Order: sequence, then C-alpha cells, then structure tokens
Amino acid sequence: MEGQGKQIRLTSTEIAQLWTQYMNDSASICMLTYFLEKAEDAEIKPVIAHALELSQAHIQKITAIFTEEKNKLPNGFMVEEDVDLTAPRLYSDSYVLNFIHNMAKIGLTAYSASLAVAIRADITDYYMECLTETMQLYKMAKDLLLSKGLYTRPPFFPNIGEFEYVEKQSFILDFFGEKRPLIALEVSNLYTNIQRNALGAVTLAGFSQVSKSKDVTQFFLKLIEVAKKHAKLFGAKLEESNLPAPLSWGSDLTESTSYTFSDKLMMFYTSALIALSVGYYGTAIAQSPRVDLAVMYNRLTLEVQKISENGASLMIKNKWMEQPPIAPDRGELANKNIQS
Repeated sequence: MEGQGKQIRLTSTEIAQLWTQYMNDSASICMLTYFLEKAEDAEIKPVIAHALELSQAHIQKITAIFTEEKNKLPNGFMVEEDVDLTAPRLYSDSYVLNFIHNMAKIGLTAYSASLAVAIRADITDYYMECLTETMQLYKMAKDLLLSKGLYTRPPFFPNIGEFEYVEKQSFILDFFGEKRPLIALEVSNLYTNIQRNALGAVTLAGFSQVSKSKDVTQFFLKLIEVAKKHAKLFGAKLEESNLPAPLSWGSDLTESTSYTFSDKLMMFYTSALIALSVGYYGTAIAQSPRVDLAVMYNRLTLEVQKISENGASLMIKNKWMEQPPIAPDRGELANKNIQS
C-alpha cells in the first residue's frame, strides 16, 4: 500500500501538473521580483511580497519532489537572466494588484485541476496546501482592491422574484427576432472576459514597449488589437441588455521603453494568456444557452487559436519553447534497436 515501503512513482498527470507549475512559478518569480522592486504603495507591497514568497516556496517543493524522483527540472526562468531590476517602472502599483488578483483566480482553477488528478498522498497534500494559500492570496488582493476603490463589480440584478420555467424555444434559438435579455451566467462570462481582455491589453502594451525583437513587438501589437476587439464585442452584448461594461486600465502604464523582461519571458506569459482565453471562451460557450453567444465565442476562439499557432512558431524559431514531458516514441526506439 502507498505510504508503506517504497514510494509509488509519479503518474504522467502528476508530472504534467508539477512541470507546468514549475514553469509558471519560475516566470512569476521574475515578474513579482521586479514588481516588488518598483512598488511604492505601502499597502500593495506586502501583497506582492506574499505572492513572491508563495512562488518561491512552490519552486523549492517541486524541486525536492523531482529530485527525489530523479526527474530533470525544466530550465524555466531566472531573475538574473530574464529581468532587469534596474529598469524604470513600467506598470503602476494598481495594475500590479489587479495582476495578482487575476493570477490568484487563475491559480485557484489550476490547483483545483491539479488536485483532481493527484493520486499520491504527498502530491494531494501539496495541492491542498497550494489551494489554501491561493485562497488567502486571492482574499488579500480582493480586499485591498475593495478598500482602495479599485474593484469593479459586475452589474447588479433586481431581487429574484418568482421562479419560472422556460416556455419558448426562442430562449435558445432566435437568430432573426429580438434577443431575450442575458441570463446571469451569460452576463458573468461576458463581463469577466472583458476584464481579462482589458488587463491583457495593458500587459501586452507594456510588453510591446520593452521588447527588443521586431517580430515579437508586432505579435504583441496584433494581440492588443484582438483583445480590444473582443472586449468591444462582449461590451456590445451587455449593452443590448442595457448593462454597463467594465472600464479598461490603460492609465496604469508608464512610457518606459527600456529593457525590462526578456522576450522569452514575455512570450511565455503571452502564450499562457492565450491558452487561458481559449479555456474561458469554452466555458462561456457551455454556459450560454443563447445560440448567438455560442456562435460568437466559437468564432473568436478560432481567431485566438490561429494567433496562438503564430506565437508558438515564433517561440520555436527563437528556441524559447521548452518541451513538456512527452511519452516515449516506441516506434523510434524500435528503429534504433534495429539499426544498432
């Protein structure tokens, strides 16, 4: 039985989650170390420091697990190679707080998925710990955003009256007539996807200012256009139901053009954001009974996936993409055996 005698090996799913987390946390350490170095707000600084400490602790624990298992760690990212801590300030402290708040929300989803596929007792315990820590970080960032008046709340609905059953097919299918008002889940997805695209556009605008590669800069600029277009489309759907759209964070960016982050680090973060967008749009499709919304999300998902392919090609060309753990190619191994 597990826990008695020899430790059971990590499964492929456990390795996948730990490997991905190592990459993400090593990148986060670079970003958060820079943010902490430039932070001026005495209330926001401790939140950045706490987020940084969590990422550093995660790297240590994953390193210990992989070392014990004789698995090689990815190169990931290092402050010494991927950040210039002497570079001028690029983002405001309020942006950084929003950044951490959103990263904590993403972390809650990611750690839940990791916990769901963890089998070994120590890995299960580790991801339960990660979830608890991230819940605390999320609350810390959210509460500070609220106290500073920086938290943008989604639209309010009137108090719920009597419950009703859907009586007409037009609740789902209504291409030509007047669309029914949005249900709460549809509002939630549209609103949060606007926020994600707005924050992503500001992040990419900063990246585009400090990138040293023309191809990478053009890639960021293209993505900014896409993010703004998507946010506008989502906002239009809210306006159809007379609901407000959230504001952007364009003023949270300085005019610095000095080297700050490596192009490798910025492309990694951008690729991760693109992948998250595909996932969030998929969730919105599943939760949106109105067909016009599903059609819109499907179209935008294809657009994002096409851009993702361009980004992957750019990373491969520059040798910036580390290969994740991969299953053995049995055919290739057999061929080598025949040829030897």
